[in-house]
Amino acid sequence: MAKIKHNNFLDTVNDVFTDAIDEGVLHLYAEGESFSGRTIGLNNRDLFHFGTTGYLGLEQDSRLKEAAISAIQRYGTQFPLSKSYISNPLYRQLEEKVTEMYQNPVVITKNSTLGHMGVIPSAVDDRDAIILDHQVHWSVQSAAKILKTRSVPVAMVRHNDLNMLEDKIKYYANSKQRIWYMADGIYSMYGDFAPIKDLTYLAQKYPQLFLYFDDVHGMSWIGKNGTGYVMSEINELTENMLLFGTLSKTFGASGSVLVCCNKKMYHKIKTFGGPLTFSAQLEPASVAAATASAEIHLNPEIYSLQNDLKQRIQYFNALVQQTNLPLIDKNNSPVFFIGTGMPKTGYNFVNRLMKEGFYVNLGLFPAVPVKNTGVRITISRHNQHQEIKALVDAMVYHLPKAIEDTHTNMSRVYQAFNLETKIKPVNRSEDNLTVQLENSITKIDKETWNRLVGTSGVQDWDGLLFLENTFSDNPLRENNWNFWYLIITDQQKTPVLAAAISASLWKDDMLANSTASEIIEAERKLDPYHMTSNVLSLGCLFTEGNHLYVDDAHPLRTEALNRFMLTLEHLEQSSNSKMVVLRDFKENDKLHSYFQGQGFVRVQMPNSCKIDLGHNASIEQYTATLSSRSKKHLRKDILAYEPSLDISFLKKLDTNQLKQVKKLYDNVRKNNLGLNTFSYPVELFENMSENPNWEFIIIREPENRTKIIGVMFCYKNNGSQTYVPSLVGIDYDNLETYQTYRQLLYQTLKRAIQLKFQYIDLGMTASFEKRKLGAVVEEKYAYIQTSDNYTLELMGLLESR
Repeated sequence: MAKIKHNNFLDTVNDVFTDAIDEGVLHLYAEGESFSGRTIGLNNRDLFHFGTTGYLGLEQDSRLKEAAISAIQRYGTQFPLSKSYISNPLYRQLEEKVTEMYQNPVVITKNSTLGHMGVIPSAVDDRDAIILDHQVHWSVQSAAKILKTRSVPVAMVRHNDLNMLEDKIKYYANSKQRIWYMADGIYSMYGDFAPIKDLTYLAQKYPQLFLYFDDVHGMSWIGKNGTGYVMSEINELTENMLLFGTLSKTFGASGSVLVCCNKKMYHKIKTFGGPLTFSAQLEPASVAAATASAEIHLNPEIYSLQNDLKQRIQYFNALVQQTNLPLIDKNNSPVFFIGTGMPKTGYNFVNRLMKEGFYVNLGLFPAVPVKNTGVRITISRHNQHQEIKALVDAMVYHLPKAIEDTHTNMSRVYQAFNLETKIKPVNRSEDNLTVQLENSITKIDKETWNRLVGTSGVQDWDGLLFLENTFSDNPLRENNWNFWYLIITDQQKTPVLAAAISASLWKDDMLANSTASEIIEAERKLDPYHMTSNVLSLGCLFTEGNHLYVDDAHPLRTEALNRFMLTLEHLEQSSNSKMVVLRDFKENDKLHSYFQGQGFVRVQMPNSCKIDLGHNASIEQYTATLSSRSKKHLRKDILAYEPSLDISFLKKLDTNQLKQVKKLYDNVRKNNLGLNTFSYPVELFENMSENPNWEFIIIREPENRTKIIGVMFCYKNNGSQTYVPSLVGIDYDNLETYQTYRQLLYQTLKRAIQLKFQYIDLGMTASFEKRKLGAVVEEKYAYIQTSDNYTLELMGLLESR
């Protein structure tokens, strides 16, 4: 089978960021001739600044500024020489001061990203393993992936999940020298902490465990000498820990610092640490400013600054606790996250706050799941009590307005973040709309359904009834699906929206590439349900094509879509689904902006193929319309083999034939991990054999007329005059000998013309082969919404191998 085309993660991120840029909340330019830290200039206005990571305000300290200016005057704007040869004269004092702060050896790096890229490949041995917290900073994840080229296993656990971490430690314990766990001290979006003390206990329990902390957001505002959150929890660094702090952000200068008390490891990293060796060193101004900041950190003044910030944090916390604002994590860090749920609500809320005079950060995918969009608020010493209160008052006023503007409600926001609330759900019924939701197609009018949704594939009324009967009462959970059918009408009973919906068990890697699936399938030999989740989807795992009808010209279109979203949320909860998938859309679909605003990210599916047979009365008339190149392919690779093969069209199969075709189908499924699904039950094929809308195109081996070497499972959608080859089965031992797959495609074409169908839905995959027979290939997209990014990030990690 042809290789499946997969979504590029960067395309998905680009979609989300482009939407936010268009809404005026990302990629902005600050304005003004000077900057105080308290306000920031945007769009010809000065806004109170609640988006800084300079929590102590040291970047505006006159001592740091004077040191930087003096260094430039004495040493120039840069010291253009590798640090491996000669360090800037100011470096020695900086290293001494920072070493005194931590009471341990340090390595100064250009920034944390280059620092991780230099340190991780140097510290981690080929005999080690790496485990990542799935929310650890991108720079750590990116550096860790480099180790895959050296065959170092890189695994991932859910955020702060110590049970999952311990299971991974046990998994690697007998085969790896050291097991590295990499996490942030304080996470940059929600401001929540890593469980440092619990992790140090695990490291005592498992001596192989080494801890790697990125504590750049915990730096300066807490800890002895401002050495950060991690040091405030452990007091003393041990030899099985590496700690990253920053000289930028709260420290007020530039660069980062690695702290390491393991002398052998320290020497190895400092002597040759990749970018630490070959990258440019810090500019003189940055070194001098960092040294001035280090002197403040070594002075009791740092505790006065910390307490000053702490009072502001406590004040903000106290104000928020008196409100119904959805604060995602209650803590004493200077980072806070107010949830908005859907991105469009977040855009609206941020823009409202900017108009009111406050700048806050938008937190969105991939830093957080798309439906967990919100605003990140950072408190600094620049913020005065009166503007802190004014910000809270503005949020209390504008969040409900933003929610109302974007047709959602506060209870949905709380639900998106799994927060407890006393707010009662608000079900705004649109008086002009009637919602019909049924759990069986038998409760839906057949003519109406076939006109709206049953226009392609197996999703006509009869096809869905067949699927309902097939995927129920089976012994395996993956073969029992729930179906729902939604029709929304106006007061005149005119349909505005209709949808086929299902919930079933999916493999999390279903749309990942084959590399990821191969790794996961190895673990499924021990646990067949490893990395599987309940998924709520448009259509079902068996159907392809149009599953959603929307009357784009109807004045109540948007209201109907909003009711559709509410219905999906209800079904997601009732079916305990972890993901919602809206699928089979065109690239320029009119619903793109709406779905993104509702918290869905777009991913590319395998291409879909369709043939319009037009008015060709014979196969000869149709093939005459093919290109000369396609005609040559037809003669050489298909027609030349046809006379020697036993080809038949059967409506019913005997027991032996059913056994054979099921095995051939499984051959294709196992060989096509790019679209990784569970095997269908034998009942599916038995039911096909008994159903008048199904038939089988069978190819037998010439020397053995009882042996089937290829089969196409075809459905007849009579209402839309569409012939649907839904599944294929192949004996790969004979694939090249008889060109079986190509022959099956051609025989499908012949059969559809013989039965006088107008269209053939050839479905996904193998578009190169289908195009040769005149198929129109169309890119298809799905919109995905998940409760967290763990699965998406894990797939990205596995796919990078």
